[in-house]
Amino acid sequence: MSTRPARPKHPSGPPAGSIHTRAGGIGRASSPGAEAVSDALRRGGSPFLTGRRRVAGLTLGAMGSLGVVAAYQFGLLRHLPEPPGRWFDADSVDASGEAYSGLKTPDAALGLLSFAATLVLAGARADRHPSQRKLLSLALGVKVVADAAGGLLLTVEQATKHRKFCSWCLATTAFSVATVPQVVPEMRAAWRGLRAR
Repeated sequence: MSTRPARPKHPSGPPAGSIHTRAGGIGRASSPGAEAVSDALRRGGSPFLTGRRRVAGLTLGAMGSLGVVAAYQFGLLRHLPEPPGRWFDADSVDASGEAYSGLKTPDAALGLLSFAATLVLAGARADRHPSQRKLLSLALGVKVVADAAGGLLLTVEQATKHRKFCSWCLATTAFSVATVPQVVPEMRAAWRGLRAR
């Protein structure tokens, strides 16, 4: 039985160790650990890495839809297009005072910062099995659940305060909620490893 890690059918890019850079150049240095993370995220095929990729993809989707809201909240867009219907009014929802109350800055900017932290956790020590990085795996799971809960809370706020919805915000929440099942297997493995100590 092979001990080599499973690889996806179509790995992304070359192995990190095969990329040669000039010695003495300006900038960051590589290390075997960094190359292992690079290869795991781009070329690994374990179910946990597949879950990590899904977390990254869904989080980037959430950031994309939230980025459009941020552009409006900063005045870069004059209008947020919405589906037809009386339930949608992103212009009003995202221009309201509530949307700027946290740190007195656009809430979409805070959301993007939060999702960036989720991406960092999704990539951190991806070369290790969850039983070897228990706390990071559990932190990722808690963060993903917190992202989804925050989105659902904002949806309830829109329903109760505005009686209108921002479809871009709903899309962000949908991406967040869809991310939760992707971290459950890794959280279970990390929890089992923690209890076995």
